[in-house]
This record gives sequence, C-alpha cells and structure tokens, in this order.
Amino acid sequence: MEQAQADQAFFDLQPQLLAWSREWLQQLGQRPVARPDDPSPPELALPGQGLGLAGVWQAFCQDLAPGFNASPGPRYLGFVTGGVTPAALAGDWLTAVIDQNVASAGNSIATGVELQVLDWLRQLLDLPEGLVGSLTTGATAANLLAMVCARQHAGWRQGRDIARDGIGPAAIRVFSATPHASSLKVLGLVGLGREQIAAVPCLPDSEAMDVAALAAMLAASPEPGKIVIASAGTVTGTDFDDLTAIAALCRQHQAWLHVDGAFGLFSRLDPSRHGWTAGIELADSITCDGHKWLNVPYDCGIFFTPHADLLQQCCSVAAPYLEMHDSLPALMDRGIEQSRRFRALPLWFSLLAYGRDGMRHIVEENCRQASALAEWLQASPDYELLKPPRLNVVIFRPRHAEAMAVLTRLNAAGEVFMTPGVWQGQKGIRAAFSNWRTEASDVVRVCQALARASQA
Repeated sequence: MEQAQADQAFFDLQPQLLAWSREWLQQLGQRPVARPDDPSPPELALPGQGLGLAGVWQAFCQDLAPGFNASPGPRYLGFVTGGVTPAALAGDWLTAVIDQNVASAGNSIATGVELQVLDWLRQLLDLPEGLVGSLTTGATAANLLAMVCARQHAGWRQGRDIARDGIGPAAIRVFSATPHASSLKVLGLVGLGREQIAAVPCLPDSEAMDVAALAAMLAASPEPGKIVIASAGTVTGTDFDDLTAIAALCRQHQAWLHVDGAFGLFSRLDPSRHGWTAGIELADSITCDGHKWLNVPYDCGIFFTPHADLLQQCCSVAAPYLEMHDSLPALMDRGIEQSRRFRALPLWFSLLAYGRDGMRHIVEENCRQASALAEWLQASPDYELLKPPRLNVVIFRPRHAEAMAVLTRLNAAGEVFMTPGVWQGQKGIRAAFSNWRTEASDVVRVCQALARASQA
C-alpha cells in the first residue's frame, strides 16, 4: 500500500463520509430506534486482494449501514444510554486522526490533557481534591480497578501483597445490597467470586442498603479483609445508599468503601439532588460512566481513588522499554491497559464546550422527561407505575397483558426502545432518559407508542 495513494483515497472519500454522517445525524429522529430483527452482515470471504477504500465504502453503505439502529437518538430509552454531543463527536473524530497512545508521558500533550480532564470531572462532580484516577472502557473496567485496589487493601490488612503474590490464604468478604451486574462480573474476574458476596438487606420498598443490617453483618464477620460496595443510584429504583453512615461503619471496621455511581453520581449536578450523595467524599473508590449522562461516545468509564499508592501497586509493571522518565505520571500505571486510545479528548471538547451549566441542563431535562412519562402512566388505564421516579428511570407494567409481550410489540414498532425491568419481584418495563437530544415532544411520541402497544 503506497502511502501517498492511501492518504489521497481517504481525502477523496471525505465529502462522502461527511455527507453520510450529516444525513445519519439529521435523520436520527426518523430512523427505527432499534432493530429487533437482529440483522446479520453478509457472508463475505476475506479477500486476498483488497477492495480499496472506495470499494469498502460502497460495501458499508450497501451491506452494513441499513442494519444499524438509532441508539444515539432521542427515544432510545434502554439501559442508560447517552447520545453524542456535537462537541464530543468532534473530539472523538480527532482522536482517531491524531491516534495518540496515552500509556506514558514525555512525548505528547495527551497525558496532560487526560489529567486535566480528570480534574475537571472531579470539579464537575464536586469531589474532594487529592483523587487520582483513570479513564476506562466503561463501568466494568472502572469497577475492576476499584476491586483490585480494594483487594490489595484487604491483603495488606493481612500482611499480604496480593498484586505481587496472589490471594493465597487471604480472607476477604464483600458486602452489598444492590450491586450492579458489572460489579458481580468483576468479583469473578478478580478471584473474589460472584456467589461469595454477602447480601445486605434493603430498606422496605427500596433498593437502598439497610445500614443497621450492614452494621450487624460487619460486626459478625470474622474476615480481616472487608469490602463494601455501595450504590449512588441503583439501576431500577435509582435509590441512593446512606454513604455518610456506611462510611462511618467502614472506618470502624477498616473496610474498603466503593461507591458505584454509574449514572446516579451525576445527580450531584442538580442542586436539589446534590445531598443524595453526601458522604461520597469519604469513599475509597468511586466509579461512573461518561458514555451515559455526559453523552460522550462509547467507550468511556471513570475511576477515582484517593489511594494512589494502591492503584500503582496493582497496575504498574516494570519493563526496560517502559522506562520513560517524566514529571507527569504514566497513565498505564493507573489503569488496566498498557496501551489505549486517547479517550480524554471527547470529554475535553464536551466539558469545555458546554461547561457545568450545560451538563446540569441535560440531567435536569432528562429527570423532567422521566417525571412526565410517569405522570402519563399514572393517568393511563392500561399501565401501572411501579415506583415514582426519583431521577431518570421509570419502571412500570401493563395492567392487562404480560410485560414482555407488550415490550416486544413496543420495540418492534421502531418508535421507541425500552428494556425489561423488575421491581420488588414484579416484572415490568424500564425506561431510562439520558440523551441530550430527547425533548418534550419525544415524550409525547413515547406515550403514543405505549398506547398503541397496549391495544395490539
């Protein structure tokens, strides 16, 4: 492949790339929100002689483009999925162009930019100074960093360097009330075991932890290594654990306190909800996602801890070719990957373009939209609201039909996409608002789609 010709082929294709991208973004509101038919790519053999960039572009437009859903659009209410702000899109586009590896400092501005972005995020979320962190692929990787640090802390409580020597005979117990699925996955990955978690009871009609029950369980636990996973906004009920009380118990029992704030942490942007996460400044580790409410592209998770020494012990591996001395830290010593994408740049663009006020506006609007949907559901004879929304998630069920049957019809119509949910043992439908593009008119269309789905 001759360099000049390859570059020229890309330059020649740019107008078509831009035109397709413009059309895609402009038509998000009209495209099918989901593709329940689960389209498959065509069966193509790997060519010996390539098609060239122009040929690949033709194949993309013909064979792949029709199969994508409009998940960045305003009525994709499944999981907790943000869209992509224009500023974040510009930053992501340039990330691929400049292709920086932020493993180590010393030969690019990229490390400094990521450190700046992490500090902006700390300020945005009103977190204490002195935190260090990393940008990860998402909540799972961020929670993985939290658990390896927590495991290391629990090991030192027993005189053992687990990152160096392995878990061995170390005795560690994890306590949580409503852990996210990614936390359970991580417990398996780090050797603590998905089924070994000590399930703390929840408060009545809530997913929030019963602090009195936690106190009793910690006092009765013989394990010297203790880890508590608390929630700042649970997945379905968006309930918040009492972090101040839990932190006090963790200090008393020398337990590590991890706070999973995947999307609920951004409630701190709303002055009326800021107090829900009081005590988070006492946490040993904190995680959240940028590709949720910050509306930057996949993938972007965020990890913070005040324990830089433990993070370094877990992530730093010496090798002669990695000895790059610089005044800034090597980010590969604070994260999972030795090499990774410059995922700070979309955040840098978006945070600088919209500021704290712009991010707060997204949170407040999405919460208003969730409340509007809940009001419609309460007035509808066809649906039952299972819990009034506190934040951006609405959980409900049909009154006269099976929830999955209605959900299947709803998603198949292509107007909106939602996912299953369970509240207090009742199967229902879950809608999560987290996209900057969603407007009041979209909520109206969602309600109309629900009305049609209930009558089918």
